[in-house]
Amino acid sequence: MSKKATVLNVTIDTVTMSEAVAILEQYIREKTPHLVATANAEMVMLAQKDLELACILEQCDLVVPDGAGVVWAARYQGYTILERVAGYDLTQNILSEAASKGYRVFMFGSQPEIINKAKAAALERYPGLCICGTRHGFFSSEDESDIINTITAAKPDILLAALGVPKQEKWLARNLTKLNVPVCMGVGGTFDVMAGAVRRAPLWMQRTSLEWLFRLLCQPQRVIRMLVLPKFALKIIGKKKY
Repeated sequence: MSKKATVLNVTIDTVTMSEAVAILEQYIREKTPHLVATANAEMVMLAQKDLELACILEQCDLVVPDGAGVVWAARYQGYTILERVAGYDLTQNILSEAASKGYRVFMFGSQPEIINKAKAAALERYPGLCICGTRHGFFSSEDESDIINTITAAKPDILLAALGVPKQEKWLARNLTKLNVPVCMGVGGTFDVMAGAVRRAPLWMQRTSLEWLFRLLCQPQRVIRMLVLPKFALKIIGKKKY
């Protein structure tokens, strides 16, 4: 049983990377559907006004501390949280385990060329990995039934959904029972990084909580989205747990 922290009414599991991977593997052994979310400051702030997302996060089986801001906020409020569990890194860790233990992976979302490159990169990086299916993320409501049928027919142990927040969490939550996949996880821009379309920050910037700055320098159009960070910090300071 993982320990919990509450960040602006969003419950975060204060797990380490190795603990998170172990939990995902336990879900696979249980063979019942589980919903996993990777929470950063932007998602937490979105949940303040998106009640559907807030409800989904409360019902998730595992919510890992994806962003440095969430880790800082938990520590600032007095919770013990040992490390950040970035969604990209968690994905790579579970893909590595999948390659060595025979777990089946389905990749869903992003653009057709991106998901194809991400699949190729994963197969090269993790010899023996079974990617039992892929499907790009452009679809209408009329396509959902076919997409679900495609995924269930492939019998994956792990479904990685890259539809963006909160679309991916809402889609997975809405279809969780129908999908019946042991691990259903929203992975945001992970496929873009795997495909080489987006660069990851240098390790020293990740370790010093400056990944946001690297993203902003590489993608100046993110400046509006980045404005949520100081708002998040101010809300945390204003609601510190004593």
